[in-house]
Amino acid sequence: MNSSASMRRDNCRYEVDATALDGPAHRVIRCGPFSFKVETHTAIAALLLAIALVAVATLALAGGAFPLRVGDIVSALLGVGDERAQLVVIEWRLPRVLGAVLIGMALGVSGAIFQSLTRNPLGSPDVIGFSAGSYTGALIVLLHLGGGYWLTAGGAVAGGFGAAALVYALAWRGGVDGFRMILIGIGVSALLGAFNMWMIRQASLQAALGAAFWGAGSLNGLGFDQLRFAALAFAVLLPASAYLAQAMRQMELGDDVARATGVPVMRMRFALTFVGVALTAAATAFAGPIAFIALVAPQVARRMTATASVSILTSALCGGLLLLVADLAVQRAFGNQLPVGVMTVVIGGFYFIWLLVRETRP
Repeated sequence: MNSSASMRRDNCRYEVDATALDGPAHRVIRCGPFSFKVETHTAIAALLLAIALVAVATLALAGGAFPLRVGDIVSALLGVGDERAQLVVIEWRLPRVLGAVLIGMALGVSGAIFQSLTRNPLGSPDVIGFSAGSYTGALIVLLHLGGGYWLTAGGAVAGGFGAAALVYALAWRGGVDGFRMILIGIGVSALLGAFNMWMIRQASLQAALGAAFWGAGSLNGLGFDQLRFAALAFAVLLPASAYLAQAMRQMELGDDVARATGVPVMRMRFALTFVGVALTAAATAFAGPIAFIALVAPQVARRMTATASVSILTSALCGGLLLLVADLAVQRAFGNQLPVGVMTVVIGGFYFIWLLVRETRP
């Protein structure tokens, strides 16, 4: 049975549809030509992840060599209170926390996009070579063009798009099959990894050490100057991914079904690919290649929502939470100088092994 309740405010209508026998309840908000559907499980999971994200962010701002109380953090964020607390919170800790959240959200959304397009939990950008391509582009700049933060970031973006173009060109057979793209992407990633190692071995010791450290993925040294550009990039790309989410979910049902519902499949696939690669490349440009967040976050989010499809919102929140937890663990256990990518590899490695075992069971 279906029951519905609606409430009108101005030109917007809020509906609650409950399907007791056929599925979970969902809510639809309609404002003129726009409509937004929110499933109950997804809303609950998003709320829990947001609460956890705020809690961990508060813990990250409070802990350290100069411990602070919650009241001190709030006062510092409001620009009042003790000057030392403002220095610690605003200048030292807040950029790192915001960077972890933004970059983790970008990686989580990128992973959700490619896992949806390939219809495979292994279809994340760090598995199919896009992250390796971004690292290659950054290495070329670091080792042969003199480096520089913004030049390195540009090289990472160019390398990510170059790797994506190569993978798609090799996987194209009148269309792109998800499983074929994953296999080719793994091969391209391996080749790029070998090429990256060769470039590092040919470089001077100082340049090689700097490139290797950057390649581990690190949030050290992030300041508000870099975060402004990161926030600007993600402010464009994250809403774009949310706008494409409905078409993405319809394409998960198959290209024929998506076309029957009015989705321009080829155009949407290109748009989703562009946004996903741009998110991965931007995240790599600002923090280096941070592995496994894009792989793990969408799958954890999907299990929390108990749905067959991948949710953009919960994947973003889960990615931000995972990277923030990993960075906090690195700081507390090993000090501020260890790259956060070391911890994400440990977390993601165990999850990757579990996922492979689970997917290969008869």
